Amino acid sequence: MNRMTIFSIAALAAAGVATTGCTSIRESRGYINDPVLTGSIQPGIDNQRSVEGTLGRPSFVSQFGEPTWYYVATTTGRRPFVRPRTREHQVLAVQFDAAGNVVATERSGMEKVAFLTPDGDKTPTLGRERSFLEDLFGNIGAVTQAGGPGSRQ
Repeated sequence: MNRMTIFSIAALAAAGVATTGCTSIRESRGYINDPVLTGSIQPGIDNQRSVEGTLGRPSFVSQFGEPTWYYVATTTGRRPFVRPRTREHQVLAVQFDAAGNVVATERSGMEKVAFLTPDGDKTPTLGRERSFLEDLFGNIGAVTQAGGPGSRQ
């Protein structure tokens, strides 16, 4: 082999290694969604026991209103050294009646996700702003000596 062939093979190998380092890392969080299993839940036929046997324990359960089990599945993708981004988000809500029978199922996705953006890096509070020196020297004279006037015995 000549030098040009060796150089082109090395360059091709280096490019292959460089591009695999930039691929997205896929992670599944929460419930792993199986369309066959989630589609098999039928209102009027299934109950809490059969749903738990088919889908497993829910991600969380409603605290108020109708008894509802939520199965949350999120798939994120991230590149190395970057925050993960949500690629897919699916929620299966299974509603039960008082007897524990399935009343309805509802599927939702990214359309119901609320994205919050914090306002800066500080939390606003009520009250007055104190400077560094007021914080440092603000308590001088506020503490009384033991046994002095104003102290309890």
